[in-house]
Formats: sequence, C-alpha cells, structure tokens
Amino acid sequence: MAETLNGLKRSLLCGDVTEANLGKSLTVMGWVQRKRNLGGLIFVDLRDRSGILQVVFGEEINKVAFEKADNVKSEYCIAVTGILARRESVNPNMKTGEFELKGEEIKILSESETPPIYIKENLDAAENIRMKYRYLDLRRPDMQNIFMVRHKCAKIIRDYLDENGFLEIETPVLTKSTPEGARDYLVPSRNYPGMFYALPQSPQLFKQLLMVSGFDRYFQITKCFRDEDLRANRQPEFTQVDMELSFVDAEDVMTLNEGLIKRVFKEILNYDVQTPIRRMPYKEAMEKYGSDKPDLRFGMEITDITDIVKDTDFAVFRNAIENKGSVRAIKVDNAASMGRKDIDRFGEFVKTYKAKGLAWIAYKEEGVKSPISKFLGDEKVMEILNAMGAKVGDLVFIVADTNKIVLTALGALRLEVAKKLEILKDNKEFNFVWITEFPLVTYDEEEGRYVAEHHPFTMPMDEDIEYLDTDPSKVRAKAYDLVLNGEELGGGSIRIHDTKLQEKMFNVLGFTQESAWERFGFLLEAFKFGPPPHGGLAFGFDRMIMFLTNRDNIKDVIAFPKNQNAFDPMTEAPNVVDEKQLTELGINIAENK
Repeated sequence: MAETLNGLKRSLLCGDVTEANLGKSLTVMGWVQRKRNLGGLIFVDLRDRSGILQVVFGEEINKVAFEKADNVKSEYCIAVTGILARRESVNPNMKTGEFELKGEEIKILSESETPPIYIKENLDAAENIRMKYRYLDLRRPDMQNIFMVRHKCAKIIRDYLDENGFLEIETPVLTKSTPEGARDYLVPSRNYPGMFYALPQSPQLFKQLLMVSGFDRYFQITKCFRDEDLRANRQPEFTQVDMELSFVDAEDVMTLNEGLIKRVFKEILNYDVQTPIRRMPYKEAMEKYGSDKPDLRFGMEITDITDIVKDTDFAVFRNAIENKGSVRAIKVDNAASMGRKDIDRFGEFVKTYKAKGLAWIAYKEEGVKSPISKFLGDEKVMEILNAMGAKVGDLVFIVADTNKIVLTALGALRLEVAKKLEILKDNKEFNFVWITEFPLVTYDEEEGRYVAEHHPFTMPMDEDIEYLDTDPSKVRAKAYDLVLNGEELGGGSIRIHDTKLQEKMFNVLGFTQESAWERFGFLLEAFKFGPPPHGGLAFGFDRMIMFLTNRDNIKDVIAFPKNQNAFDPMTEAPNVVDEKQLTELGINIAENK
C-alpha cells in the first residue's frame, strides 16, 4: 500500500547535491531508475527532472530501510532520507557522480507496473506507443530537457520584449470565423443555436485592433488552431510568439526581432547569430533556390541557361522556350560518378513537381557524358558547363518547362540531392535570411481569383499601389519572413491601416463591399477612428524549439501532441459525446456513407 509524505519535506532535487551538502541529512524524492542488490548492499539510482543520485542501503546503515529497499522496482516512486557521502568509485559521466546518499529511511509513495516503454534517453520506440503513454515518454531525461529549454526560451522572449516596451495582452480564443486561408476549427454555441465560434488561426485582427487602441507594442505567446493536413512540422494546435508594433516600418520590425533571435540563441546554445541578418528579395530567392524558404547552408544555385540553348534544335528545350518558359540548371560538385540508377531516380523525383523530365551532363576525366550531347553538340554542351562553372568531376542537372515548374522542380531537387549526398550531415551552422518583397497576391487557377500571399491585411509597397487597379500580380508586399536552414521560423508584414485601401485589397481578392464588411466589418469600422501605421510578426514557437533542441519532428517539442491524423492516442480525442450535449446545441449527426 502506498505511503504518504506525512509531513516529510524534500530537501533538494537529486541533481542539485553539492560539496556543501556532504555530511548532512537530506531527503530526496523521485523514481527508481534501476536497483542493484549486491548482497549486503542495495544500490538505487533515484531520478527526478534534475538528474540521478545514487542511494545506497545497507544492513549496517539501517536494517529496516535495507529490507524495505529490497522490495522496490523500476519506476517505483519513493522518498529517501539519509546522509550525503562521497562515493568511493566516482562516476565522471554523472552530474552527481562524486556523491551518494546513505539511505536511513525510505517511503514507497507508489508502486509501478512494468512500463510499456523504457525510461531512457534516445529511446527507439514506435511513435504510437510513445504517444499513447506520453506521460511515461515525458519522464525520459532527453524529453524533459526539451521542455526545460522551452520554458527558458519563453522566459527570454518575455524578458526581451518587456525590455523593449511590449505589453503581454491575451486575445480571445472564441471568435468569429473569417475563412480566408486554412480551415477553421468551429465551436457550436448553445446560446445562439445554429451559430458557431471559431478557434483563432492567429490573433491577427485582434492585435491590429490593439494598435488602434493605442497600446503601441503588444505580444503574447499563444495557442493557434488550423484544421489542416499534418506533417512533421505541423500540428492542429500550435504555439505562436505573436507581436504587433505601432509607428514602424519593415526595417524596425526586422531589426528588433534580430535582437530577440540573437539573445535566444546566445543564452540557450551560446551561439552568436551574426546581425544584421541578410535580406533577400523573394524574386532572387525563387530564381536562385526555387523556394521562398531557401536553405543557404550549401550552394547548388539555379542558373538560367535559356539564352545559351535558345537556338538549338533540341525539341524539349525549344518547346519550353517557345511557350515562354525557360531552361535552368544546377551544378552538383564532385558527383559526375553518380550511378545511372540514382540519376534516373532524380528524374522521377522532378516529375512529382510536374517537370517532364531531367537532362544531365557528367563532366568526367575521360570526357563529357550526357544523353543530350547528340542533340546539342559538344560545343554547346561545353558552353553550358562553362556557364555553370563546372569542373571535371561535376554533374549538371537541367529542367526545361514553364518558369514556375522549372524553379519549383529544381528547388526541390537541390534539397533532395543534398539529402542523398549527405551534404549537410555534419553541418551545425544556423543560416538565417530575411525574405522580403513577396508578391502581394497570386492568381489561383482553381478558384479563378487572386488570393493573398500572406493575408488580406498586408500593406502593398508604396511604389506598387498603382498596379492594384491594373495588374495586381505586379504588386509587391511589405512582408518579411525569417528563414532558418530552409524552414520558415517566422513571418510578418506592415499592415494596411486605411479603410479605402483595405476595401480595395478586398476587392482585388474578389470580395464585394458587402461581403468584406460582413466578414471584417469590425476591423474596417475601427479604421474610421485614427488607426496608426502598424506592423508585426509571429514566430512559430514550436519550430523555434525544434531548432534549439535539434529535433526534426514537432511532436517531440509539444507536451501532448496529436498524431498525423490529428488524433490523440492517449486521451482518444476527438471522440463521441453524449446525445444530451448534442441536443442542447441543436446538433444532429448525419451518417457519413
């Protein structure tokens, strides 16, 4: 039967014992990592979140405690009182390896069945088991370290923003659905039958209203919700570091957040982020790297070779160019010896990005090898190699199609080749870049209208506003994303703060004046009352912790995550509810055939 503390108080955490505690009576509490019975002595490794402390029980120390300790098993929760002594055999691999507690009294606070997973670092267990028994998974020291880093990071951010004049203000979780982007999670209202709240995808509108309210600088570390398909770095509920500032331009926001990033990485990893962080226009990112989230830790930049091959008779190149497309290439250093099987696999890979195929040129010691040499001729092939800066031993990949397909396919291929060749295997750097001058809108062929590249409240660049009426695709946004090692760490923009301009933006996006006011009337109404110029940014906090703890799956940095199907195996949520609850909400469940 479990014992109670009955007034017993813990002296300190297991990992916090020091020289100053030697010879003193201490009480420690935690879980049994393992027990070793050596006959006259029993050794127990006692674990809590701070580390492990060796406890030794012996008949000569205390016979009652010795006999009781023999009954404990792994993961029993116990309290031990004893004298801290120096160990005869020091364990240099343990934080407390110089000390041991001579156990004089033990309380078994609760017993444990054999856990379904091992409580150890670097556990290799199926994800579904880890998630089902998440409370045990979280006992593991490497998992607990993640959440200590997460706590420390949140505190650093709060301290930094407080020092820079920000106020932490909470915004509503139950709000109005304004579907323009990802799907909302809806919450039915009992008091208003047939009506629904939405869980916020971000606090975007409320933080803009806080600027209208005159708070000047706002932030919160807040939960957001998006009903999207999941992947390794996406969850249905996630945490954002959200902020908004008044009377600023884009440089002000970026510079302030560079300071925040610099402090976080220095205090947690002792890593010096070099500032100012590089700025790269969206157009340059796409043309060089085929992505608005470029990984700059390696080269392999995309090169436009359209002018070199425009006069050739090679039908694949000629057709692409005649259809206003392009021919572009990447160079892979020291890869000319790559086997045909791998090259063919890369050819199939680019087809998943709608490319029709992949041409290649291998620059070998014995000469050039390429399936397109017979169409281009040796002189033209060498001209391509020279334009690419290729040397003997290099391999060139070429794609010809529409500009969008070529850039997307080569951008993805660049990353796939780097992965295959393990180019980044031992790379420990953090390469930051701001991507700026995004398109304000892009045309969605399926919907037959323009959609916002970021969101409908993003300010156009002053010199491009005139194109809103004539050619919205030319308009660049006062938007900025902070990219780290090929992942978007955060993003934001300067916002529209003029009612007329905001109405024009809604019109470009296909909203009538009536539908715009129906959805966003509270914001447009607020803009009648002297809104300040303002802008902001939001960091993906979970993604930031992934980088700080060297994890590649967002589920590792969230205490109780959902799986890839947005299901929680531990609580079995979502689940059915009582018929009475549905009746109160006026909801009937239709059979889904």
